[in-house]
This record gives sequence, structure tokens and C-alpha cells, in this order.
Amino acid sequence: MHAVGIHNSFPLIGSFLMCLLILAHQLPDLPLVVAANRDEFHARATAASEFWPGQPQLLAGKDLEQGGTWMGITDSGRFAAITNYRDPARTAPAPRSRGELPLAYLQGKASPESYLQELSRHANEYAGFNLLVGDLTSLWCYSNGTLPGENRPQCLAPGIYGLSNARLDTPWPKVTMGKQRLQTLLDAGAVNHDGLAAVVSDQQLADPAGLHQQGMNPDMERLLSAQFIVTSSYGTRSTTSLWIDAQNLAHWRELSFDPQGQTSDIREREIRLHSSP
Repeated sequence: MHAVGIHNSFPLIGSFLMCLLILAHQLPDLPLVVAANRDEFHARATAASEFWPGQPQLLAGKDLEQGGTWMGITDSGRFAAITNYRDPARTAPAPRSRGELPLAYLQGKASPESYLQELSRHANEYAGFNLLVGDLTSLWCYSNGTLPGENRPQCLAPGIYGLSNARLDTPWPKVTMGKQRLQTLLDAGAVNHDGLAAVVSDQQLADPAGLHQQGMNPDMERLLSAQFIVTSSYGTRSTTSLWIDAQNLAHWRELSFDPQGQTSDIREREIRLHSSP
């Protein structure tokens, strides 16, 4: 797909970090399966995923502007990922960076539930977000992108989920498509990096009638409706595939992309997981 430009007629884009996560949780022999896209301006400085210097237990990418991350895993099985919650009513800059939220969980020792309960007390310090945190036995979701008191930390039951820039499992076309593709992959018993990357690789724009409008310019809503976004200034910067097998071996691959949507880097790692002491 040819890269196109994002023009000044779409001013809200600067307020949003767009992402897509399709995941399965606590299936037989598969504690966790994830296919995820990180969408961002190509000019934003980013370090591809790697074990962090001085923190060899942590595998994650790094936002070089604010120092946080969008997704990571540790050798004790702690997992975290974040997307924005797109809310046109909350476009003012927030005091704190959302990228510090998954990083703080990954670097800490609090249980998923305890971490989110504490976060809920000061969640208004951040722009709208959806946060997933978990360990080898549980996975939790929390969002501040709702009315005060409406949302509380949610422990996810075993199953397949989709998360973009609204509430968990909001049936946006790219979320629905991703969940269906992941189900097909799991049914075939063929979980692998290429298969998971394909779950979130579709570049087709959604039918406008199927979009859940969230207050943006309609042309921009449609441009961002694809799973994999390609424009000259903004788009899908990376695709991460991850699964944990029955032997607690985590398989991780991150593909990085240039503004034309072509692969520019590949990071593939495996981690033997162990429960925290």
C-alpha cells in the first residue's frame, strides 16, 4: 500500500497514540497469546524491543522521548501493554506520560489487582488509556477513559479479547477481524510469529457504516480504521507477536516498519519464565 500524508486538516491526531491488541488468555497449553500493533508518528524517537541495560529481566521497547514503554514482559511472567482511550473531550496535555504505567508494573512487585487499584486513585493524571497487566496466572484490564466511578479493574476470564482505542472488545471492524483471525489460527493449532503478525496485518479501510465514530474528522476516522496503518508521517511502527507455551517459555518477535510499511528491523527473543519468589 502506498504511503499517504496526514494533513493539517486532522488536528486531533497529535493527541492520540493508536494501537491494536488481539490476545488470548489462559487457553489450554497457552497461558497467553498476543498480536499487537503500535501506531505512532514516524518522527517520534523509539528504541526497538530489547532486554534493558541494567534490567536484564525486562524485555520491552522504549519511548526515547518520555522513557516509558507500550508493551513488555519480564522473566517472572509479568506482562503489560497499553493503548490510548480516544476521547475528544480530553485532548489537553496530561501531567504524566501513559508510557510510565506499563513500565512501573513491569519493574514492580505488586499483584495485577493491587497495582490497578492503586493506579485508579490517580488515573486522572494521565490522558485516556486502556492498560493490561498480568502474570502467569491472571490478566487484568483497567481504563480511565470512562465516567468517574464507571470503570474498575477487571479480571479477565479465559478467552479471546480485542483492544484498540475504546473499551475492551468494542466491536470496531479491525478488532472483530483480529479476534476472528486469532480464533482461526488457534483452531488450526498453528501458533507462530508469522501467523500472529497476519492477525493484525490488514491494510484495508473499514466501511464507514461500520465505524464507531469518536468525534474525529470522518476522513481521519476511516484512515485509522485499518489494522495496519501506512502514511508518510504516521502509521504502524511495529508489530509484536508473543505467546507463552505450556513449558513457560515466552516467544517474542517485534517487526519494525518504515513510513512505507516495509520491515526495517526484526527482534526475536525467547525467555524462560519463572514465578516471582
